[in-house]
Amino acid sequence: MAPSAMSSANNWTESLSEAQPVPYWLDDPGRPRPEPALTASETCDLLVVGGGYSGLWTALIAKERDPQRDVVLVEGREAGWAASGRNGGFCAASLTHGLPNGLTRWPDEIHKLQELGARNLDEIEAAVARHSIDCDFERTGGIDVATETYQAWELRDRYEETARRGLADGVEFLDADAVREQVDSPTFRAGLWDRRGVAMLNPARLAWGLKRACLDLGVRVYEHTPALTLEPYGAGMAVRTPYGRVRARRVALGTNVFPNLVRRVRPYTVPVYDYALMTEPLTAGRLASIGWRNRQGLGDSANRFHYFRLSADNRILWGGYDAVYPYGGRVRAEYDDRPETYAKLAGHFFTCFPQLEGVRFTHAWGGAIDTCSRFSAFFGTAHRGRVAYAAGYTGLGVGATRFGAEVMLDLLAGERTERTSLEMVRRKPLPFPPEPFAWTGIALTKWSLARADAHGGRRNLWLRAMDRLGLGFDS
Repeated sequence: MAPSAMSSANNWTESLSEAQPVPYWLDDPGRPRPEPALTASETCDLLVVGGGYSGLWTALIAKERDPQRDVVLVEGREAGWAASGRNGGFCAASLTHGLPNGLTRWPDEIHKLQELGARNLDEIEAAVARHSIDCDFERTGGIDVATETYQAWELRDRYEETARRGLADGVEFLDADAVREQVDSPTFRAGLWDRRGVAMLNPARLAWGLKRACLDLGVRVYEHTPALTLEPYGAGMAVRTPYGRVRARRVALGTNVFPNLVRRVRPYTVPVYDYALMTEPLTAGRLASIGWRNRQGLGDSANRFHYFRLSADNRILWGGYDAVYPYGGRVRAEYDDRPETYAKLAGHFFTCFPQLEGVRFTHAWGGAIDTCSRFSAFFGTAHRGRVAYAAGYTGLGVGATRFGAEVMLDLLAGERTERTSLEMVRRKPLPFPPEPFAWTGIALTKWSLARADAHGGRRNLWLRAMDRLGLGFDS
């Protein structure tokens, strides 16, 4: 959705004048106190490294599978402080970063993947209820919207293909009038509404609720405890931390965008920085001017897309579009704040919703996404099956990390299950090349995607070559 020339251009820059450069979800007076750091030696059956969704789900499910299992979780900062507390709060059933990506990569497994994804989302909803997690969980569904005529045709073609394959249950194609009846923007040309496959939630409160549930079940959680090294120790593994050490029979790595303790895994992911804005709460009149009575999550259909949704107190979160890869793949706090992107996003917001002129933004923030070349998670083991890892969720990990936790636990148990039998689980994506080739390739791909958006979606020779190789780049 490209910005138009606006006669009141200053309005959207002024809208950012009071925006705090902190994630809205983490700016919460109910934020729990961190658990103490590890300052001694520990032993356990299972050590989980990482206190985001991936690690928290792994620890929780491990205890639910076997309440007698001794589980320790270590987190380098605080639970949920990174991607798990900075995302848009879209919890999707898709395990494959959307149905089109799944159909392209695993056509023979797509029905099973869709079934497992739907079951996984149901299990997340059940866990939220079972553990009384107050995270504003709403099963509202999501709408992919077209903002250009060619995108409307693509959405209709996608709907017809999914219907032919028997995958359109709960999915509805919306023409321009129908989509604007749901959410009123003059830029909307069509929509594809997945009524059951997406939930909205408060992502930080989900992470905090999962941490509390882990503690309640007896998981020993240590925060401000980065894992520094991983090495064999007898029949198990040992992880060194700044002030202590953990010896464990098995280790699950949920570090995602941060450098993996298994070094050979590192080339499979790169960090891509994503940014978002949050408005002040909308008045009843402003909310009525755009409709949105059914509170779905929305995303537009461009290559450089936006995602947007309503919070529990009727703020609009507006994010996406820019996807910034830092040369060398470094993860640094300085990349979390990018005013030039905030200004761009604000302009796009008021182009989408001109009836909201005068609304101000209260928060603006960024964070790193662990991106892999196939856009969806990959899995594996190391050290003769004593260590398992999952990574590469590429921005759709709020729901899929629970599935990844189940996969890691299956792999550590040495079990062949319907999950570990999947080609998606058994095979890895192509790794990224070393620098300067990674930065050059990603920069060229971003330029090509922007060019495609400006030329009716037509993909140039570079993008077609990347498609044939099974590579790509997604914001």
